[in-house]
Amino acid sequence: MTTTQFSSFPRRQSQAMVVEHVTIGGGAPVVVQSMTNTDTADADSTVQQVYELWQAGSELVRITVNSPEAAAQVGLIRQKLDAMGCNVPLIGDFHYNGHKLLAQYPDCAKALAKYRINPGNVGKGSKRDEQFASMIETAIRYNKPIRIGVNWGSLDQAKMARMMDENGIKAEPLSAEALMREALIQSALESAAQAEALGLPSNRITISCKVSNVQDLILVYRELAQRCTYPLHLGLTEAGMGSKGIVASSAALAVLLHEGIGDTIRISLTPEPGESRTKEVIVAQELLQTMGIRSFTPLVTACPGCGRTTSTFFQELAQKIQSYLREQMPIWAKKYPGVETMSVAVMGCVVNGPGESKMANIGISLPGTGETPVAPVFVDGAKTVTLKGDAIAEEFQAIVKDYVQANYAEGGKLRRTNKVIPIQIAA
Repeated sequence: MTTTQFSSFPRRQSQAMVVEHVTIGGGAPVVVQSMTNTDTADADSTVQQVYELWQAGSELVRITVNSPEAAAQVGLIRQKLDAMGCNVPLIGDFHYNGHKLLAQYPDCAKALAKYRINPGNVGKGSKRDEQFASMIETAIRYNKPIRIGVNWGSLDQAKMARMMDENGIKAEPLSAEALMREALIQSALESAAQAEALGLPSNRITISCKVSNVQDLILVYRELAQRCTYPLHLGLTEAGMGSKGIVASSAALAVLLHEGIGDTIRISLTPEPGESRTKEVIVAQELLQTMGIRSFTPLVTACPGCGRTTSTFFQELAQKIQSYLREQMPIWAKKYPGVETMSVAVMGCVVNGPGESKMANIGISLPGTGETPVAPVFVDGAKTVTLKGDAIAEEFQAIVKDYVQANYAEGGKLRRTNKVIPIQIAA
């Protein structure tokens, strides 16, 4: 999906990594990642969900590879996606038996664009180093990058016990929370150093240290950013469901992204029953766009409503226009570069309606309760037409479509010039 990145946003300096056609780190745009929740052994359902995530804008998709049956289907999944024109890189998520699966299923190892390795789940005792080395050797053999993905729920318990013993005899021991954070960071950095010692180039390593607590995540990544130049993947390990998951993820990632930390992100939402998996992609995009880091699709500004707007018409129109814009973006992104930065306002009464509509590229100020049943439309700050009657929604959607075709040229040359709307302050 074509996107715009705002180059003025400060970024931590990290190494660049290429995952097939996607660049991570090195000043590249922050990449949106997602993960399937299908059984990978079911190739058809996995292909369908990967395709849906890609259509929604996911630039990397992680799939679970947890069994021989799953590993055996990865090559076929890749083939089917390619046949559908879906070139999104697939990341294999390995725990416990990844060394065996990568060795026994070379088609899987080749088809994946990247391997995710959790140091806490590679193996226990003396087997840990041997099994980790086996996965790294496979990555080297097939020229694949990796992510060292540490989670506090699956931290290496032997390492944690050693650190607790060492911490207990210090004159000024760390708190339990600080010790946990340090264990996460050390596990990631030591595993990355081990991978490099085995021959994997540093520019094929991404790191993540995920926790579920917002404050801990911020502290971990701030420290991690100071101690390495690997690209960093951000995300709460279990964000939660619905508004809780969205708020928690946004609170944590917004702080880090504002500080220039983070090269890829995932919003790990628990889907509500029947909810599309693509919601995590949309939330990630809207977070980046709201913060002014990247633009993915035109966003609709709409008032929250009050006693002046007892009709639900403006809410329905805002929802319809937002859905229309998202549905059109796979087509518009190719034909009309820059359209993702367009702003649309759907307002509900005369208080802020005309003003907000003038500041958007296209805005409509719908009548509130008791107001004259007309809806002025503003294009680049100027009133162009007044809509009325039962077809306002269809007529406004047509105006939006005409605006895109008239102002965003094919081939990447933008014909539109943004106007600066003066704000008058009454004395």
